[in-house]
Amino acid sequence: MGKFLPLVAFIVLAWFLYDGLGRDTKKLPSPLIGKPFPNLEVEDFNTYKHYTTQSQLTGNVTLVNVWASWCVTCRAEHRMLMEIAKTDSVQMLGINYKDTRKEGQVFLDRLGNPYEKIVFDQTGKLGLELGVYATPETFIVDRQGIIRDKRIGQLTPQIWKERFLPLIQQLKISAKTNTQG
Repeated sequence: MGKFLPLVAFIVLAWFLYDGLGRDTKKLPSPLIGKPFPNLEVEDFNTYKHYTTQSQLTGNVTLVNVWASWCVTCRAEHRMLMEIAKTDSVQMLGINYKDTRKEGQVFLDRLGNPYEKIVFDQTGKLGLELGVYATPETFIVDRQGIIRDKRIGQLTPQIWKERFLPLIQQLKISAKTNTQG
């Protein structure tokens, strides 16, 4: 029996490695889906004023994008965010994550600002509450402040058209139906 132990250990290890290879790490399930967006007091990037996150989310379907000036993928994604902002299809809230205001402002000055509001999260406290471990990360939040979807990594035109835009339209329709009914 002792001579088969290394073989059994190898088979078990090989199975876990094989099983993990087929998984898309961008589709990690978030325990926050279906739960309220963390309601923290935050600081506005531009005005330095303090407000709660829920005060900015309640009443609107919102795309929340976690970004940083030091993030190469955020830079690649930014053109897509600027295109989304032009459509006026969703409120956009940015979270400037573990960055400096100066570098964040340089980033926005060079590439444009798609956000209606930006939370300055220099210490990463809000990011920690959201389970952020890589930038960019994008959340879709409904009118009640409930997280409905999360994307880890770059938001592409395909993901926007096939996944986020239909969800946003559905959330807007269901909100209208609930207010009329």
